[in-house]
Amino acid sequence: MQTVTIKILAEKLKLSRSTVSKALSDSHEISQDTKKRVLAMAAKLDYAPNPYASSLRKKSSKTIAVVIPEVADSFFAQAINGIEAVAQDKGYHVLIYLTHENFLREKAIVKDIQNGRIDGVLMSLSSETTSYAHLHALFKKELPIVFFDRVCPGINAATVTTNDYAASYRATQHLIDCGCKKIVFLAISKSLLITGERLKGYQQALADNALPFYPADILVCKNDTAYNNSLITKLLTKPNRPDGLLSSVEKLATSIYTVCNQLQIAIPGQLKVVCFSNLQTAPLLHPPLTTITQPAFAMGKTAATILFKALKKGTIDLPNNTVVIPSVMLVRNSTSAIGTPFMEVQL
Repeated sequence: MQTVTIKILAEKLKLSRSTVSKALSDSHEISQDTKKRVLAMAAKLDYAPNPYASSLRKKSSKTIAVVIPEVADSFFAQAINGIEAVAQDKGYHVLIYLTHENFLREKAIVKDIQNGRIDGVLMSLSSETTSYAHLHALFKKELPIVFFDRVCPGINAATVTTNDYAASYRATQHLIDCGCKKIVFLAISKSLLITGERLKGYQQALADNALPFYPADILVCKNDTAYNNSLITKLLTKPNRPDGLLSSVEKLATSIYTVCNQLQIAIPGQLKVVCFSNLQTAPLLHPPLTTITQPAFAMGKTAATILFKALKKGTIDLPNNTVVIPSVMLVRNSTSAIGTPFMEVQL
């Protein structure tokens, strides 16, 4: 059932939202006849006041919620720093919720936010999220939401992302330029929009270089290190094992290095590796890891800036604003010979 909002009441009555709001508050500025019309329509549609919209008009809680999959991932840790840099400047508290890549936990968190006192939400989806009813319900509560990195399809909300398609294409092309003929794409979800964009970039680069693509060359891992290690071990012990790996998530870098060490597979001699990662320790790995590094701090800061602009205006209407901030490729020795100079490639 659709949640009845002041906007819906206004449309039904052909009145402005401010007029409906004032009528519901029994304002002296509104005539008795208009108040009666508004109250009658509210009763007919079973309208219930929205605490979030009210807080925006009256008194702010000075708290925003940040819903993310985890903090172990360097990207999200850096994004939080960007968010807090803006929040502290505005005098706001940041309440961080972790879904741990679990869909049911994400649903529970969203429900908790609906029942709590939050001024706005910054959110990145879990890898298990394939249904979006809970997010549509949150959106209908007229609570300002900005999605960043892992965005929700079908919701007319502001988003902050990076150039995932171009970055993945360039990473795949780099592996091909380094001599790779069989490149496997690693992911932890096929439902996320960013995974889809990165997969498209990977496939297009293969096609542009006349290299075949096989569905078996997509390895879907989980939020489980032991499982991932086992899956990568099977991949790298096949007769026709890959000579290049493109990991679309940071957490798989450790599994790749662990398995290669156990199987005594030389990187980059026998296997070249590129990973979407913001790991500050990437240059210290053996060998140093070639990464697609996202502008995590800038993405968090930009998402927070968009949200606070809406809060400052006292509006629940965020623009359908899509901001794309480019990543960079940092070429290290997991794809090039030891001693090759470090190189930064703008994407």
